[in-house]
Amino acid sequence: MAPDSRQTFVIMLQNNSLLAQLKQQIRSTTPRVEGVIKATEKGFGFLETDDGNSYFVPPPAMKQVLHGDRVEAVLHEEGDKKSVEPDTLIEQGLDRFIARVQKREGRLAVMPDHPSIRNSLKARIKRSLDESTIGDADWVVARLVRHPLKADDRGFFAQIDELVAKADDPAVPWRVTLARHALEQECPDPGSDWPLRDEGLERENLTDEPFFTIDSEKTRDMDDALRIVAREAGGWDLTVAIADPTAYVEEGHAADLEARTRAFTVYLPGQNVTMLPEPLADDLCSLWEGQERPVLACTLTVHADGSLGDYRFFAATAKSHAKLAYDRVSDWLDGQGDWALAEAIGSQLQALRDLTEARAAWRAEHALVFKDRPDFVFDLDEAGNVLGIRTEERRIANRMIEESMIAANACCADLLAEHVGHGIFNVHRAFEPEKAEAAHEFLTAQDIAVGPEALTELARYKELKRELEGREDAWLDARLRRFQGFTSMSAKPGPHFGLGLPAYATWTSPIRKYGDMVNHRLIKRVLKGEQAPAEASLELTEQLTERRRLNRMAERDVKDWLYVRYLTPAAKAQETFDAEVIQINRGGMRVRLTANGATAFVPAPTLHSDRNKVAIDDKEGRIQVESEERYKLGDHIRVALVEAREETRSLVARPAD
Repeated sequence: MAPDSRQTFVIMLQNNSLLAQLKQQIRSTTPRVEGVIKATEKGFGFLETDDGNSYFVPPPAMKQVLHGDRVEAVLHEEGDKKSVEPDTLIEQGLDRFIARVQKREGRLAVMPDHPSIRNSLKARIKRSLDESTIGDADWVVARLVRHPLKADDRGFFAQIDELVAKADDPAVPWRVTLARHALEQECPDPGSDWPLRDEGLERENLTDEPFFTIDSEKTRDMDDALRIVAREAGGWDLTVAIADPTAYVEEGHAADLEARTRAFTVYLPGQNVTMLPEPLADDLCSLWEGQERPVLACTLTVHADGSLGDYRFFAATAKSHAKLAYDRVSDWLDGQGDWALAEAIGSQLQALRDLTEARAAWRAEHALVFKDRPDFVFDLDEAGNVLGIRTEERRIANRMIEESMIAANACCADLLAEHVGHGIFNVHRAFEPEKAEAAHEFLTAQDIAVGPEALTELARYKELKRELEGREDAWLDARLRRFQGFTSMSAKPGPHFGLGLPAYATWTSPIRKYGDMVNHRLIKRVLKGEQAPAEASLELTEQLTERRRLNRMAERDVKDWLYVRYLTPAAKAQETFDAEVIQINRGGMRVRLTANGATAFVPAPTLHSDRNKVAIDDKEGRIQVESEERYKLGDHIRVALVEAREETRSLVARPAD
C-alpha cells in the first residue's frame, strides 16, 4: 500500500463514525446470542437463552462475567461443538450483595455470599465507614461498582457500604438474612406516649362478654378474640373482636409511615421484628387477658349448614376473659388431660368446634379448603443454637381460629366492595393468563377433559379443583403448580381462587399487617358515614406484595441456615430420613424431609454410578434410571444425608436404597 493510501486509511479509522460503521458491520456478520450466565463449581459455565437453548462458556471467558449476568456473546462453532464468548453486558446479575471480607497482606477483597459465585472481588471501603472496625471474615453489604464488560472497566471491583455482623457474632444468621433482603434489623422506635385518640366513634361496651383468645403459648401480639352464641333456630352468632392500632396511630403519623414502609411484622425462628412499636404491638393493642382494649368488631351469623348470613361491623371496648393455647384447647376438646376450664369458655369452645366443622364442610362443597400441612417449630437457646425441631399439626383449635378469620375476612371484602369500592384485597388467580393455555394443554394430555374457562372462571375452577383433589395424584398436583399464579395485593376486589371466594380482604391482623390497618380505617369511615378517600395506589399494593415475598424468603433463609447447623451431625453419620420429592431439575431432585421440613438436594450422579444411565425430564418431573422410571414429583422415598454445607446453607442427600 502506498504511503498516501496508508495515511488515508488511518484517517478513516480515526473518523469515529466510520469506525463505528465498521464495527457494526463486523457485529452484524458475526453470529451472536443473548442470555443469562449460569456458573458451575468447576470454573466453566453456560449461557442460557430465553428460548431454552444452552451454550458452553469456557473457563477463560467466565473470568469476565458473574453468575446471573445477562450478556450478549459471540458464538463459536467447531464441528458439532458450540461455545460462546461474552462481550457485551446487558444487565448485571450482581449489584447490592452480602459478602465476607478478605484481608490479605494489606489487600482488601470481598467474597459474595452466593452459592454460584466463587469470585473474590477487589474492594474498597466507603469513606464514611471506619476501616479499623471491619476485619477479616466479617459480614458486610457491598455493591459491584466495576465490571470487566463495561466500557473503561478493567476488572471487577466492589465497595463495602455497611458492616452487618462481626465474624463471631452468634446472631449472624438473622442479621445477614435481614440485610440480604434489605429488611429492618430492629423494631421501630418505641415512642413515649400513646394516647387513645378520639375518632368520633361510639364504642359499644363488651367488657362483660366472655371473649377469649387462642394463640401459641409464647404469642405476645394477640390481635383477635372471639365470642360465640348458639342460635335457638340453629346456627351461631360469632363475634370477632380485633385489636385496633388505628385508635392510637393516626394516618400520616411517624409510626404509621414506618409501618407502611415495613408492611408486615417479620417472624423468624427465635426473633420477631415488629411492624408497630413494641409498646403498641405487645401491650396497648394486644388483647391480653383481663385488660380492656379498644377493638373493631364484627358479629356475623353462620347458619347450621355453614353458610354465612348477615354481619355487622362496629367499634367497641372488649376484654379477653381467657388466654388459651392451641394444643391445650385441642386436647380439651379431644377429651385429653385434666385442664380445668370455666363453663362460660368451655361451652363456647364446643360451639366453635361445631361451627368450624359446619363451615369447613360448606367451604369444601361451595368454595375450596387448603390441605392441612404441619408447621415445624425451632426450639432455640439464648445463643441461637437449635435444641430441637417440633412438628405442630393443624389440630382442631388451629382450624377453629382459621375458619373464624376466613369468615370475618370474607365479610370485610363484602363490606368494602359494596360500600367503598376499594381497599386492600388479596387476589389470587389460579393460572396467570400467559400460562393458562399451557396449563390447558397439560391437563388435556393427562386425559382431563376441561374447557379453557375452567382455568379463568372461579365457578368452573372450583369444579376442576375438586375433581383433581378426588384423584389424589401427588405428581399431578405438583406438576400443575408450575403453571399457577401467586397471591397479590390489589386495591380493587377480585377473586381468590385458592380459597374459592369471589373476594377476600384481611382486617384481622392489624398489629402485623399494614394492609389490615388500611382496611380498618376504611371500615371506620363506613361506620361514620364518611366519604372514602382515594383508593390505594398501585405503588402501595405492589410494595405490600413485594414485602410479603421478602419476609417469606427471609424466614426460609434463616430456617435453611438453622437446618444445616442442626443436621450437620446427621450428615456426618449419614442418617436416613423419609422424604418427599418436591422438585426435579437437570442436576437432580430436591426433597423435603418429612420429620422436620428441611429440604435437601439429591444430585443426579448419586442416582446411578453411570451418569449416562440417568435420564431426567425436568419439564415432566420424572427421572428414569436404566430406562425405567424411578422417581417423580410427589414420590415418597428414603434418603441419607451426606453433606451439610453452611457456606451455602444447603443439605446434600442420596437415595438410601
